[in-house]
Amino acid sequence: MSETNVLNNKVQIREIEDRDLPVLYELIYGEKQPEWKKWDAPYFPLEHVSFTLFEEHMSKHMRGDDEPANRMIIEVNDEMIGTVNYYWEHKPSNWLEIGIVIYKPPYWNGGYGTAALKLWIEYLFNKIPLVRIGLTTWSGNERMMKVGEKLGMQVEGRLRKCRLYNDQYYDSIRMGILREEWDAK
Repeated sequence: MSETNVLNNKVQIREIEDRDLPVLYELIYGEKQPEWKKWDAPYFPLEHVSFTLFEEHMSKHMRGDDEPANRMIIEVNDEMIGTVNYYWEHKPSNWLEIGIVIYKPPYWNGGYGTAALKLWIEYLFNKIPLVRIGLTTWSGNERMMKVGEKLGMQVEGRLRKCRLYNDQYYDSIRMGILREEWDAK
């Protein structure tokens, strides 16, 4: 069995439950300046919120209407390591953007993010009549760009020098995959 197949068997995504909220809150807000934030849009500050506000916000989004939950847990061997999410860029044209955060550094560079994002894209294409799925990152996050490429996404746009982080300018990178491209894989 290949390494990818082994990871695909270990990595799971699932809906967030009430019992997950304390652990998820700790992963996101447990440190003042978490390591994961250096890669996840670090040009936007992480605004710390109380657990009560976090719980209210998450509860609202966990119980959605007729659409799938817009955020799910990533687990490896029953350990919560991150989340995947989506938001509508333009719902009338069935175009949404996805994201992923692996909060625990020991799980970086091991293929876990690729496996989780593959599950997420497959899930979304199966649940929603999407035409395309987009992913936006920044040129300082080369790992995210490589994950997108591994999954068949193409660079569709590069906005030059529009993200400022640590006194250096970076590009915003827009990637995407069409349903027919995904199905052909």
